[in-house]
Amino acid sequence: MLKKITGVLTAAALTAGLLWVAIPSDAAAAPPYRYGEALQKSLLFYEAQVAGKKPAWNRVSWRADSAMADGADAGLDLTGGWYDAGDHVKFGLPMAFTTTMLAWGAVENRDAYASSGQLTHLLNNLRVPNDYFIKAHPSADVLYGQVGKGDDDHKWWGPAEVMPMARPAYKIDATCGGSELAAETAAAMAASSMVFRPTDAAYADTLLTHAKQLYSFADRVRKMYHECITDATAFYKSWSGYADELVWGAIWLHRATGDASYLAKAEAGYDAQGNENQTSTKMYKWTISWDNKQYGNYVLLSQLTGKQKYLDDANRWLDWFTVGVNGEKVRTSPGGMVVVDSWGALRYASNTAFVALVHSDHLTDATRKQRYHDFAVRQINYALGDNPRSSSYVIGYGDNSPKNPHHRTAHGSWWDSQQVPAETRHVLYGALVGGPSSPDDKYTDSRGDYVMNEVATDYNAGFTSAVARLYGEFGGAPLTGFPVAEKPDIPELSAETTIMQNETRSTGVKVVVYNKSAFPARALTAGKFRYYFTRDDNSALQVSSPYTQGCPGPTAAKQHSGDIWYVEVDCTGYTIAPAGQSAHRMEVQLKIGVAEGGTWNPANDPSYQAAAGPNAGVPLYDAGKLVWGAEPGGTPPSPSPSTSVSPSVSVSPSVSVSPSVSVSPSVSVSPSTSPAAGCKVAYSANSWSAGFTATVTITNGPAALTNWSLAFAYPAGQKVTQGWSAVVTQSGTQVTATNAAWNGGLPAGGTASFGFNGTHTGSNPSPTSFTLNGSACTTA
Repeated sequence: MLKKITGVLTAAALTAGLLWVAIPSDAAAAPPYRYGEALQKSLLFYEAQVAGKKPAWNRVSWRADSAMADGADAGLDLTGGWYDAGDHVKFGLPMAFTTTMLAWGAVENRDAYASSGQLTHLLNNLRVPNDYFIKAHPSADVLYGQVGKGDDDHKWWGPAEVMPMARPAYKIDATCGGSELAAETAAAMAASSMVFRPTDAAYADTLLTHAKQLYSFADRVRKMYHECITDATAFYKSWSGYADELVWGAIWLHRATGDASYLAKAEAGYDAQGNENQTSTKMYKWTISWDNKQYGNYVLLSQLTGKQKYLDDANRWLDWFTVGVNGEKVRTSPGGMVVVDSWGALRYASNTAFVALVHSDHLTDATRKQRYHDFAVRQINYALGDNPRSSSYVIGYGDNSPKNPHHRTAHGSWWDSQQVPAETRHVLYGALVGGPSSPDDKYTDSRGDYVMNEVATDYNAGFTSAVARLYGEFGGAPLTGFPVAEKPDIPELSAETTIMQNETRSTGVKVVVYNKSAFPARALTAGKFRYYFTRDDNSALQVSSPYTQGCPGPTAAKQHSGDIWYVEVDCTGYTIAPAGQSAHRMEVQLKIGVAEGGTWNPANDPSYQAAAGPNAGVPLYDAGKLVWGAEPGGTPPSPSPSTSVSPSVSVSPSVSVSPSVSVSPSVSVSPSTSPAAGCKVAYSANSWSAGFTATVTITNGPAALTNWSLAFAYPAGQKVTQGWSAVVTQSGTQVTATNAAWNGGLPAGGTASFGFNGTHTGSNPSPTSFTLNGSACTTA
């Protein structure tokens, strides 16, 4: 391995002056990285994204079965597949693209997967989307391309295992097609068949059967898929059209079958792919992504046919990323990261890096071969830590890696809030975050910043395949004994008590059961708890429940042993789940005492606790199993949960007997709609020849908001086209952005981000002033 590295260092040193004029150090001079560990962890990320029944081989200890009713509205089993990102929608187009890219990496670098010990994990993970695609393709001209409604999913923040919303299924069929979706899914299944054929030929044949049917469907019923699955428009609209997917799907079917007619079809459709504006030159100022595959088509057709036109298009594309074309070059940060777009910039850099490696490996032009190789190594090493921040952008890998991805299940909130708890509860190993959003190497590890800190299956697709290729060249062993199961950070299920009344003959107590589970998250549907007390004489007992949030209050007590008695509250059939402010708790108030003339002394009651807070003397059971506390003379469940005071979001104790379903936590302020004084706005734009993508982050002032509206003006005639995470409208120069259904609530100091695409006529200055709900904001 040392000889191989030395050879690369020598070759790079000879050409460094030509290759990296504006970059401080060339790729080969970077320190070595453990590419096997990066590959190992990147594959584990996909296991965290699994929907449906958790497979026995899945190594993510904090995940469990989820979304087990997917497809029920269509009369089908559509469980399985991958959740798209930090949300829980299953978007078919990016899922299929991710599958194709992972399979392509395995086709090119199978030996690297095998020698690193990761081949079995790859095959396991590749079955997840492919098994789902089989279910989603119940007949030749029907393909279900989405499960879950985007806005409904995005307005809730909690773990996948306890999702409360309906999850409708959306399809394309012969009456309303979707060529991008069908052709990309065909490509995914064809490419995957090549990966599975050496070990499971029957499964490979099944995948190919579906791939052929899907490609035929895509080719015959030509229509952009978001016109039929309209809910996808705001999230994964097909901007590039379907010409690229028709070529892409045909290429992969040719590779999987050897059928020359598919190659002919790919070549016949090639010219229909996009050109640079007002030219006959194929597009090169962008890159391969879930939307546009034509850049991969350049490389693959160049290899398959040897024709110069395809080679020229591939070289021009990668030259734009390295030395420039006609004096223009991709924006590149001082640290060497290429920035195609602000949102998920490292995703584009990594996708480009992988395809650059594939192209380099098949080139005979020694100069370009080295140039594209070193460019790819530079991009991957940047993500792994070779950057001005000396920080990894792969969670759980290297130094100073991100801690707060925009990912609901990894966060582990029980409160339906990005702010509760403050710390992310799980390590989302291997996930590549979006990274710096501009070519300035600046990054903020903020959960609310989905531009820099979003993670997604397609983000890791090219990255995984690239690190597999680099492991084959440079090595860098994976970890042994990885992963280690995570342990709960706080008591997941607990009971807290507050003494409401202490009278001569009775005690009033409020008991609140909390479900803050995340290891994995789970609903408590057969819960029971007991309050134990000492019977001081033979006077008649009196038991009542002044208030209950839902569970039936007790009316009688039972003897435990000797003078020790208890009242039991049976919550069977009532769901207590870490799904929201009210959903995660169940309050029941008890009043226990004796008739007139009797003796009552709460001080000797096993469950009595004068101080409000977690009470291990009130045992809690789940389906008969003790999960919190201990019975008198007994022992608590193992491992023993901590009885330390709950975080600041626990319900504040109250001495009032007035029933209350919910008390505001300390992280909340009474909401208001206006004004929004003290706000701050950060605006950034990624511009190209005639267009731009803008990202806006609002930081609220001291007063919480239940909804918001941001206004600003464009000084140079810019026009807004499409927005996301807000409703963005324009009248003349005035632009107004109003919150989406799911992000209107802003606590004091809270943030909300949105973005939009726009056009300009050559000048694109930023707005100079902003108002939030009518109040002026400062600019960041």
